[in-house]
Formats: sequence, C-alpha cells, structure tokens
Amino acid sequence: MKRRSHLANDSRPTGYFRNTAYMINKSRSYFDAAHEAGLMAVPARSKSGRSVALGTGPLDSRPEVIDFVRCSYLGLDNHPLIVAGAIDAIEAHRSLHWSCARTRLNCDLLPKLEATLSEMFCARVIAFSTVMLANLGALPLLASGQLTGERKPLVVFDRVAHISLAYHKPVIADEAQVITIEHNDVDALESLCREHPVVAYVCDGVYSMGGNAPIEELRRLQDRYGLFLYIDDAHGISVFGRQGEGFARSQFAQTLGDRTVIAASLAKGFGASGGMLMLGTDHQESLFRRYSIPYAFSVAPNLAAVGAALGSCEIHRSVELCERQRRLAERIEVFDCRVATAEKGTSLPIRMIPFGSETTAIAVARELLDSGFYTLVTFFPIVPQGRAGIRVCITADHEISDIERLCDCILQRLPDTTAKPDVALAIDGGR
Repeated sequence: MKRRSHLANDSRPTGYFRNTAYMINKSRSYFDAAHEAGLMAVPARSKSGRSVALGTGPLDSRPEVIDFVRCSYLGLDNHPLIVAGAIDAIEAHRSLHWSCARTRLNCDLLPKLEATLSEMFCARVIAFSTVMLANLGALPLLASGQLTGERKPLVVFDRVAHISLAYHKPVIADEAQVITIEHNDVDALESLCREHPVVAYVCDGVYSMGGNAPIEELRRLQDRYGLFLYIDDAHGISVFGRQGEGFARSQFAQTLGDRTVIAASLAKGFGASGGMLMLGTDHQESLFRRYSIPYAFSVAPNLAAVGAALGSCEIHRSVELCERQRRLAERIEVFDCRVATAEKGTSLPIRMIPFGSETTAIAVARELLDSGFYTLVTFFPIVPQGRAGIRVCITADHEISDIERLCDCILQRLPDTTAKPDVALAIDGGR
C-alpha cells in the first residue's frame, strides 16, 4: 500500500498552522526596541527576597531591582532545601546527568521522585526535562488515538493555548483533524462534541497572560460526551491544592481516570526544574514510557533538577506550603486593592496591565525598570498586535511595601487602569 504524498495531496495551504516568516517580520521591530531599551536578555544575580542585581560586573557595584517577572510564585526558587537537594544529588552520583535514554538506564533518584509526586498528586507521574518536552511527547500520542480507544479524536485547541502546545499543531494534524476555537468558548466546544464521536480539547489551566480554563464546565462536557482533556497547568502547580497539586488537578476527583492528562511545571511555583505529566491509568503510563519521543530518545532531567524537586517535595508535604500559599494570597490582594485589571479578584498570581501600543508598553517597562522594578513587557507574538502591555508576577516573597511602590509607579503611568477582559488575552502565551 502506497503512502500518500503530502506535497501532492494535502489540501491545506502553506502556513495553515504556522507562518514563521510573517511572525518574525511583524515582531522584529518590537524585539529590537525591547532589546535596545535593556528589557530583554538581561543578566542578573539573585539577592535576598525578590531582589536581583543586574549586569555581570562586581556584585557590590551592580544596580538592584525588584523582580516581578520570574514565575516562582511561592518564592521557592532560592529555598535552602531545594538548593541543598540539587547539591546532594550531584554529590551522590558524582555527575550532573546520565547521558543515555531513560528506556535503558535511570539514575535511582528519578523513580523516587516520580513515586513521590505520584503519591502527592494522586496520579501516575512521569518527569521530563521541560514542560515543552512533556507536551512534545504527549500530543502526537493523543492524536494517534491511543489514548481514546484507538479512535482518532478531533483535536480542538483553545485559541490562546500556550505556544508550547500550539507549536505541535502541524505534527498533530498529520495524525488527526485539528480545529482551533475561541478562548474558553465552551458552547463551541460542546457543539463539536455533539458532532464528532471523539473530541480532545487542549488548553492551559492557568494562562500565562492571565485568566484560567473553566475546569468545572469542561468536566461537565467530559461527563456528558466523553470529552478528552489535555490541560497544561504550568502556572497553576503549587499555588493551588493541599499538597500543591495545582489549579487543574485540585478540581478533579481522587483519580484522573482515562480521559484526562495534566502537564505541569516543576520550575515555576514548584521552585525546582523540569516538567511532568499526570496520567490516570496503567495503560497511559506504559504507553508514554515506551513511545513518548523525549522519554525514549532524549536524556532525563539532570541530577540537580531531580534533587531539587525532591527537596521541593519535602516543602510541599509540610505546613510551610500552606503558609506560603497564604502569603501569596495576601500579596495578590494588596495589588488588587490598588490597580484594577481583568484578573482582579481571582487567586491567580498573574496580573496584566494593558497599554495597547507596543511603543508605549516598551517605554513604560523601561520607566518601571528605572524606578527599580523589572516587569515583563508583552507584545506580538506573545499577545495580539495592538494589545501590548506589562505582565506582573506576584510571589509570596515580595515585600508588601515593594508591591505598593510598584502600584504607585503603574498608576502614575496609567491613571485609568480598568482593563477590558479581552485585552489581556495571549495568542501564543509567553513563559
């Protein structure tokens, strides 16, 4: 039987799922301006709390600013237990990583980490070097039908799903039909569930540019139509749940079952390094450990990452986690009392300040930096064209006085800070 020629027979036009040249041409001037303003690729060294020293010269001569850009929402990235865990793992194995695929030989700490995470999150957890690699290995398997009873699903993407998800659309489309719907459009998704026997929905749990997936409504569709859910909760892990299981996992039953996969980060709220998949069945775990491309043909998380994650697990299983979650909630409330955004009143740690103009957003980010605050300037392709803005990541380690000073600076530059809900939405996300 002859394999079909994609060049000859594929009716999709070039650029149907990706148009890299267009993206580069449209965004180059914004990137150039942000680099010239000293807002991108800035070297720095962590100091106490959320203070960082900018530059590469002697530490005592570098300017210090307060970091509102990194995603260590619970302030765990400099925690002594996590740093010690990384060092202990390297010293125990006398190396940084094992240079072979995991299907052959594993360091003995990695099964320990996965077993600990599995117990904490009531799932079958597989660790990866990054969340993007976890997604790269998972999504083609989803499209193949191996997770949906050997029936290939219609794969539906949320329009603002993170680029680490959306990037794989062309590969998925070689296995199954791919459709993109508007952000959080549950009605459109339900219509597709009625029309197609098997549907899989790909979305974020907490979106990197603000907002979240309507998990309760998605579960309703899952119960009614058998909808398969693939949720990337990179920004929700640790911030939510009694043991930090995350925004998405904390809204599911004791077990995930066979129609939900949750990807998550070990490098953001978790404070370590790497990514993971939470799976619900033996079949899924066996499939991923044999056929996930990064698992079978790339190296595992390095020993420092594994040791650091084991250190973070200790914190997640202690009373300290709840205390840090409480501190984070207090600091979010302080920000919300001063600056109105589309995310105001939610317990999510991301706040978007819209400016519209890319030039204005870059200028404001530079002014904030001059005032002692490093924030994330967002523009196309991170957000839609003409919807540029500033992203603020609030953490448990921020001093309340620093949050109040940042709010003062923002208010000086944007007297009317009432954000329209659609302004803060991202096309591809920016992690």
